[in-house]
Amino acid sequence: MTDIQQTEAAQAARKSTRRKGLAVLGAAVAVGGLGWGGYEYLVASHYESTDNAYVQGNVVQITPQIGGTVLAIHADDTDFVKAGQPLVRLDPADVAVALQQAEANLAQTVRQVRTLYANNGALAAQVDLRQADIAKAQADVQRANDDLNRRMALTGNGAVSKEELNHAQTQLANARSALAAAQAAVVAAREQLASNRAQTDGTSVEQHPSVLSAAAKVREAWLASQRAALPAPVDGYVAKRTVQLGQRVAAGTPLMAIVPLQQVWVDANFKEVQLRRIRIGQPVTLVADVYGKKVEYRGKVEGLGVGTGSAFALLPAQNATGNWIKVVQRVPVRIALEPGQVAKNPLRVGLSMDARVDVTQQDGKSLADAPRASATVQTAVFESQDAGAEADVRRIIAGNLGRGGSASVAAQAPAQHVAAGAAAAGTGSH
Repeated sequence: MTDIQQTEAAQAARKSTRRKGLAVLGAAVAVGGLGWGGYEYLVASHYESTDNAYVQGNVVQITPQIGGTVLAIHADDTDFVKAGQPLVRLDPADVAVALQQAEANLAQTVRQVRTLYANNGALAAQVDLRQADIAKAQADVQRANDDLNRRMALTGNGAVSKEELNHAQTQLANARSALAAAQAAVVAAREQLASNRAQTDGTSVEQHPSVLSAAAKVREAWLASQRAALPAPVDGYVAKRTVQLGQRVAAGTPLMAIVPLQQVWVDANFKEVQLRRIRIGQPVTLVADVYGKKVEYRGKVEGLGVGTGSAFALLPAQNATGNWIKVVQRVPVRIALEPGQVAKNPLRVGLSMDARVDVTQQDGKSLADAPRASATVQTAVFESQDAGAEADVRRIIAGNLGRGGSASVAAQAPAQHVAAGAAAAGTGSH
């Protein structure tokens, strides 16, 4: 075989090999395309995914309802606290003094109102006395008038002097003046009685407006005394503690936060083109970066946001300009997690998540159309703060009504309350 023939044979072999390689490559591309198309049609088309998802939760701010100096801090960052557990204790001296003043004012008001009721009887007796004065004055007028008539009948024969007649006329005038004064005194006494009764009619000492107003001040001061200790509203973990010992804080100052990690959820930010198939109630699978793919969470779509993130930004985008560039918008979708999985593998607020929504079921709604049947978050910790206020009010009122001589008990109540508060504060600091 000549060199030319050998060269031609080698070229033919190379062409054949190239054609086979291209055919294999083409077949591989075709198979890959078919596989990808099949996956998109059979699997991927039933899901919407995003890695723009983050764990969210309630961050319960701890703020005082009264001002005061911080005497004790019972919890620090990362600590777990139970609902009702004391977190911060403020100096109770100022509120204790205010409570004592309110209690003393209530006691004084009860005694003043008692005086109003007691005055009703005294003023009624005064009216009766003035009416008796009228009867006496009327008798005096009648007697003076008869005496004058007798003297006038005797003036013709000179038996009565002019001086005696003038004296009789003066006596009658004085008697009539005394009668007018007695009648005016009765009117004044009746008006004073009516005025006093206007403050007492239709009510009792306990229900008198002045007593109720003073009792409300006691309840207010009592609540302030209870608020010197700040309890945890919910179970959770302490975060963002900024309060320091000895700090003078004002009402409403953020001191720390409580995060109930058992109540977290995920906000997944989907592109606007992905929302057309997402519905409330669709199942979701999630993976947290902190645990990796070995831990998979299950959840469901709880709701879709009513606006994009940019719409609620502090400085919304101004698109009515000549240099407008379209940017794909994202809408937050809230995903509820299964509590058991969260308890087994706890999540922290702000962690990144990968979310994949199964959009096969399309019978759900994209917007909720009914209000919630119950509160999303609530606490009963503060409901019992005024429990002792009513007992304190009743004790003070009863002690100053003069029924059984229990005034000394009411007088001792403020000191007992302050001592009890100090003892409770000491117990909480251990």
